[in-house]
Amino acid sequence: MTQPLPAGTLTGRTALVTGSSRGIGADTARYLAQAGANVVINFRNKAPRAEKLAAELRDLGVEVLVVGADLTDRASVDEMFAAVRDTFGHLDLLVLNASGGMEGGMAEDYALTLNRDAQLGTLDAALPLLEDGSRVVFVTSHQAHFIRTTQTMPEYEAVALSKRAGEDALRERIGELSERGIGFVVVSGDMIEGTITATLLERANPGAIATRRESAGKLYNVSEFAAEIALAAIEPIPSDNTRLVGDISSFGGE
Repeated sequence: MTQPLPAGTLTGRTALVTGSSRGIGADTARYLAQAGANVVINFRNKAPRAEKLAAELRDLGVEVLVVGADLTDRASVDEMFAAVRDTFGHLDLLVLNASGGMEGGMAEDYALTLNRDAQLGTLDAALPLLEDGSRVVFVTSHQAHFIRTTQTMPEYEAVALSKRAGEDALRERIGELSERGIGFVVVSGDMIEGTITATLLERANPGAIATRRESAGKLYNVSEFAAEIALAAIEPIPSDNTRLVGDISSFGGE
């Protein structure tokens, strides 16, 4: 995939992407760095992968900070933003990409804790660093965004409901953010080929990805969807604060 943002578009600006040691988050961080942004790579337990990405991005001539943090642990999140403050002094872009809930061995309420509570906690911790003209991007799926009007696979329903709860809670902050000059946009995509979630869904419901691909006509891959997230960082925010990526004909209204 070619670089979606013109070179130099984000020179001098600083971006933090949660869950950016791999997958969509890593490609998003890569695109932002290619556009000149200094980048904070956040990971939970993939330090070597995060450091490898950081070395790649530093070769582009930008500053990169790698910070491990469990977003469900507020003390850990506060430490991350303290490191951001000490290194860069401020933050221009916060991409709330990290999510989950299908992992095994987690508490029953883990999906809601991560996909709603942790998103709000991360925003709260970031606010002192976000200045006039900065932006917050929340990444979600059509299966979650439209969950109130369109059923999803049973295996994904709890995650979808928790992500929609997170989206709703963040949307309640739009007025406050606007008063501070901070933009907010939701980027919603269909199932993304090659993600961990898609793999887990396919494992639980064999054929699910192929069925959705046939229905939609096309599913975005990781790099294509990451490009849309990167574009959401600079393009005008839609009036409904929502950037829909891919086919939505199978989904009802919100």
